[in-house]
Amino acid sequence: MKKILIVDDQLEVRELVQVTLEIGDYQILAAENGQQALHVARAEHPDIILLDIMMPGSNVDGLEVCRQLKSDPATANITIVMLSAKGQDTDIEAGRAAGADDYFTKPFSPIALIEKVEEVMAQDR
Repeated sequence: MKKILIVDDQLEVRELVQVTLEIGDYQILAAENGQQALHVARAEHPDIILLDIMMPGSNVDGLEVCRQLKSDPATANITIVMLSAKGQDTDIEAGRAAGADDYFTKPFSPIALIEKVEEVMAQDR
C-alpha cells in the first residue's frame, strides 16, 4: 500500500485531502507543521508528500522541508508535490528550486487532486 503524507497547518485542509484520497488504496499520514513533516517523512518514508508552503507559527516552512528532504539521501527519492494557495509563477519556480517534483494550487478540485496523485504514483512504478 502506497503512503501519502499530507502536510498543512490547517486541519480542515488535511481532512479534506484525506477524505478525497481515501477512495484510493493509500495509507494516509498527516503533519501540521514543518518539524512534524520532517519527522514523519524520515520515519515512514512516504511515497508522496503533499506539502503546503505557508505554515504560520512553524519555524520550518514547506520550502525548507522540501530542501531538507531532497538534500538527504535517505529521503531524496520521496516525491514532493507542493500544495499551496501561492500559485504565481515565482511561487512555482521557488517550489521547483527547493526540489519539488510537482506543484498543485489551492483551492483545488478533489477530482483534479486524485488525478494528480494517481499520475505521480504511476510515474513511480
